Amino acid sequence: MYAAIDLDTKLILDVELFGRHGTDPAAAFLHGLREKHDLSDAVFLVDQFGYRTALARLGLNGRVDYTDRNLIEKWFHTLKMRIDRS
Repeated sequence: MYAAIDLDTKLILDVELFGRHGTDPAAAFLHGLREKHDLSDAVFLVDQFGYRTALARLGLNGRVDYTDRNLIEKWFHTLKMRIDRS
């Protein structure tokens, strides 16, 4: 599951499921996100080089911020658990 959230409002910007992880699905997700939203002021919280590669392919920047990223990952983990129960 790839997801984007506005950290200030906690608004989910986009969610997409792919059959695998890696640079190509990440780039596809980010490309679609860029078509739907203005990402000029966006900050991408990433921890893997594949995601940084995908961001660089699209001319976007990412940074490592484990505090915010861990909070958001916990939120999405809870969301995924609730979806799986349905």
